[in-house]
Amino acid sequence: MVAAGALVVELLVYLLLTGGFERLRRGFESSTERFQQEVLSRQYDEIRGIYLDMRGWRHDYHNHLQVMKADLAAGHLEELWAYLDELERDLDRVDTYVKSGNLMVDAIFNSKLSLAEKDGVTVTCKAVVPELLTVDDVDLCVILGNLLDNALESCEKLPAAERWLRVYLAARGSQLYVSIQNSAVEDPGFNARNYITEKRGNHGLGMKRVAAVVDKYEGFLNLANEPGIFAAEVSLPL
Repeated sequence: MVAAGALVVELLVYLLLTGGFERLRRGFESSTERFQQEVLSRQYDEIRGIYLDMRGWRHDYHNHLQVMKADLAAGHLEELWAYLDELERDLDRVDTYVKSGNLMVDAIFNSKLSLAEKDGVTVTCKAVVPELLTVDDVDLCVILGNLLDNALESCEKLPAAERWLRVYLAARGSQLYVSIQNSAVEDPGFNARNYITEKRGNHGLGMKRVAAVVDKYEGFLNLANEPGIFAAEVSLPL
């Protein structure tokens, strides 16, 4: 009788535990899905802003030509030069930073790097990659978007004159190599594993997602914090 009662208790505990774990699993999957949607939504808004700026400039292109022709016909060369200088500054504002050969990479980099420039960050970027990648677009967005968000968050903690960002992306043999370095406050107790597991807030979840996606492709992720520099490296199979 006692043995039967113990068996019933164990069965109830098992059902409770498995049910609890199932709820935890569903909750985690739900939060992960919401986070991915937030990332994609933010990327969409940033890219849409750049696109609208470019479309607006192109819409006004004919009007710009008419103004310049009028100045030229009237011999107003000083006014014409001033107008051209103004157009050049405006075009620089909407020009794309990156033409890597891959549409998704260009979309992510151009949206993030334009935000970096607005925040006074000095940007250096080189990216040349194949048009088609084995990495899913959503996964690529998670990796690049979150690493760049993390870099910009780090730069914001420094005076404007000390903010810089270096981005490198290229195919190396059978690997897609990503290197993102940025100015940062030195953390003498930095530990890459703890940084990923203990970082809080949206960027904390973002770094966990980066690590999870890299693991999904059996890739390589390296994080380092040195005096004045935070560096992230990722290698993924092409």
